[in-house]
Amino acid sequence: MSPSDRRVIFYHAPQSRSAGVRALLEELGADYELHALNLKTGQTREPAYLAINPMGKVPAIVHLGSLITEQSAIYQYLADLYPEAGLAPQMGDPLRGPFLRWLAFYGSSFEPAVTDKAMKRDPAPPSMCPYGDFDTMMATIEAQLSAGPYILGDRFTSADVLWGLALKWMLGFGLVDGTPVVKAYVERIGSRPKIVAAAKADAELAAAQQA
Repeated sequence: MSPSDRRVIFYHAPQSRSAGVRALLEELGADYELHALNLKTGQTREPAYLAINPMGKVPAIVHLGSLITEQSAIYQYLADLYPEAGLAPQMGDPLRGPFLRWLAFYGSSFEPAVTDKAMKRDPAPPSMCPYGDFDTMMATIEAQLSAGPYILGDRFTSADVLWGLALKWMLGFGLVDGTPVVKAYVERIGSRPKIVAAAKADAELAAAQQA
């Protein structure tokens, strides 16, 4: 695939879940075209964007004319698109399965659990609940992080960008406990130079949108 064939279009709104994808693109050294949307003015719900992503959500990327949404898919896709960055174990690597596991765990267990907690809702019965119960879900991710420094042990991957920034947001909203393991992990990921730079650029974009 030629360099021009790896260029992606990135639909993004600052101070949202897509901030992590912006950080990932920087970590990858990816070639991308940023399309900034303003959540406060409802741009993600306007017809122009709904024609791209009918869910009206960010992040979303378009590559070679194909739309990719859902965070776990985007983090896997981009890391695979730029394999030279080394942020995704490839097929045949024993870490490939765990890498996919933790990307999927984020969307299938973590997000539903924190949403229920934020809304002060009881989880569904165990036989129907995707995450079982909140404490077990958090204990599972904390046990994995305890083996650190990264979610796959010594190897930093795109999954860490997803989890590190998501946990930072959830700590800020008081939805997860600031245990030493979680706080140390969030600090470790958030202090990476390219992630710091992406956060600075995102803050500047948010300020410009508010002006």
